[in-house]
Amino acid sequence: MQIDQPKLQIAKNLKRKIPLAKLEALEKKLLHYTGKAIADFSMIQNGDRVMVCLSGGKDSFTMMHVLRLLQQRARVDFELFAFTLDQAQPGWNDKELREWLSERRISHEILTRDTYSIVKEKIPEGQTYCSLCSRLRRGIIYRYAEEMGFNKIALGHHRDDLIRSLLMSILYNGEIRSMPPKLLSDNKKNIIIRPLAYCQEKDIAEFARALAFPIIPCNLCGSQENLMRKRVKYLIDQLAGENPKVPSNMLHALSCIKPSQLMDKKFWDFKHLEQQQGEVAKEFAFDELESAFG
Repeated sequence: MQIDQPKLQIAKNLKRKIPLAKLEALEKKLLHYTGKAIADFSMIQNGDRVMVCLSGGKDSFTMMHVLRLLQQRARVDFELFAFTLDQAQPGWNDKELREWLSERRISHEILTRDTYSIVKEKIPEGQTYCSLCSRLRRGIIYRYAEEMGFNKIALGHHRDDLIRSLLMSILYNGEIRSMPPKLLSDNKKNIIIRPLAYCQEKDIAEFARALAFPIIPCNLCGSQENLMRKRVKYLIDQLAGENPKVPSNMLHALSCIKPSQLMDKKFWDFKHLEQQQGEVAKEFAFDELESAFG
C-alpha cells in the first residue's frame, strides 16, 4: 500500500485515529470508486494535463492523494498539477499546505485574488455568500487553466454533493439538475471532471482525518447556520437513517432519467400525443400481421 505521507507521521496518526488495516481498506475503497467514475465517464485520457483544484478542504486533499496513486498505476500517461486559490479570507494560512505540497514534490501554484472583499461588499450580512463566491472562483479557475494549457479541471465534489445539489435544485429552484461528473464549460474551452462522484463523504472525512491533511477552513460562510445545503443534508441523513439506500438511489436517479414520466414539453410532445397514439396502433397492428404471416 502506498500511503503518501512520512512513515513516522503516519504511525502517529494511526495510533491516534485509525488502525492500519482499516486505512488500507478505506484507501482501496476510494481508489475503486474513483477509478470506476473515471472509467465510466471517460474523465482522463492519455496525454491529459489535469489541473487539480486543491482548495485546502478534506475533499480536494483526498482527491489529490487518490489521483496521484491512480497516476502511478494507470495505463495512461497524464499530468497532475495542484492549483490553490487564496481568496484573501481573514485567517487564511497556507504554510502547512505549501509544506505538504513541497514534501511530495507536487507541481503547484497558490494564486492570491481578493474575492472576499467583493463578496462581502455585494452580499448583505446574513445572506448566503456561496453563489457569488463560487462564480468568482470559477471564473479565475477557468481562466488560469486556459492560460496555462490545462485541458482538464478536477473538482472535489463527491456523491453527497451531487445528491444534495439535486434535492436543493428541486426544492429551491424548481429544476431537476445537479453536478455532472464531466462537463464542457459554456465557452467550450474547459472540461471539468469530478473524480470523486461515486465516493461517500463519510469515507472521505475519515480518510482525511487519518492522514491528518493540513485542512484550511472556509471562514466566509461558517456563521450562516441556515444555509440551504445544511438543511438538505440533514433531511437526506434523516431519510438515510430510515432507509440506508436513499443516497445511492438518489445518485442512481441522476443516471436513470425517464422524460416521458415528467412534465418537460421539450422532451415530450404532449400536444400531439393523440396523433402518435394512432401511429403506434397502426405499428402494432402491422407487427401482429407480419407475425401471423411471416
